[in-house]
Amino acid sequence: MLKIIDGKILAEKIRKKLKEKIVKAAIKPGLSVILVGKDEPSHLYVKLKEKACQEAGIHFEKYLFFYNTLEKEIMERIQNLNKNPNIHGIVVQLPLPRHLDEDKIIEQIDWRKDVDGFHPYNIKNLLAGGKIIEPSLIKSIFELIKATRVSLKEKKVAILANSEVMIEPLKYLLEKKKALVSVRKAGDYYQDATQEADLIVTAYGRPKFLKARMIKEEAVLIDVGISRTESGQTVGDVDFEDIKNKASWVSPVPGGVGPLTVAFLLENTYLTSQTYKF
Repeated sequence: MLKIIDGKILAEKIRKKLKEKIVKAAIKPGLSVILVGKDEPSHLYVKLKEKACQEAGIHFEKYLFFYNTLEKEIMERIQNLNKNPNIHGIVVQLPLPRHLDEDKIIEQIDWRKDVDGFHPYNIKNLLAGGKIIEPSLIKSIFELIKATRVSLKEKKVAILANSEVMIEPLKYLLEKKKALVSVRKAGDYYQDATQEADLIVTAYGRPKFLKARMIKEEAVLIDVGISRTESGQTVGDVDFEDIKNKASWVSPVPGGVGPLTVAFLLENTYLTSQTYKF
């Protein structure tokens, strides 16, 4: 029988514990988000982050830029926030407009304030086995896996993703758990990996492409992909109706990785506020 991994319930527990820690903390954590353009989902995600910060007791600042804003203006704002002792976490809401270089802009963030965890310095340090704050998305994926109580040791795991900054740390941390990891990017043939995988992490962003015929019996499916259908419905990579009689566990979209990523973003902000002096 298929079981649903409820990210909302898991996230509520994390945020409740975090709120208790923040009340007792000598330093109040501060998070700043930079948002460029009018992308509707991005504005929604930032509102959710703002609400979560208010509930947890985290100081929140939002900086809005027009779609045609130059890189220089955004980077100047980041540099100012880097110097602000009351801000312990900086997030650039993605995606950015095409004329802006995402990597170049993210590199401007002080790596100690990189609460998303995808700054090149932090990725490099993580892959070298250094102690850093892990990417909030990666922490979310592992929290979903943990909820299934399925051991990763010697289990076959397929990662379906395009982003190197997601793939590299996820693969590294899965292999540390002794998992046997295969990676398939867009354009690769992936069914050879998915049909043998005990666990699949999918982040292609292709609506409902993962069908029952592509997975093995009792597979665990962690759905990181998110898309909008023509009717405006938010869906993941997994075709839930098609796999429900074959998979053992699945994380839903929405309500899976999303709420957890926000919770761990707040947790990372708290951790940076208590770890570093700015």
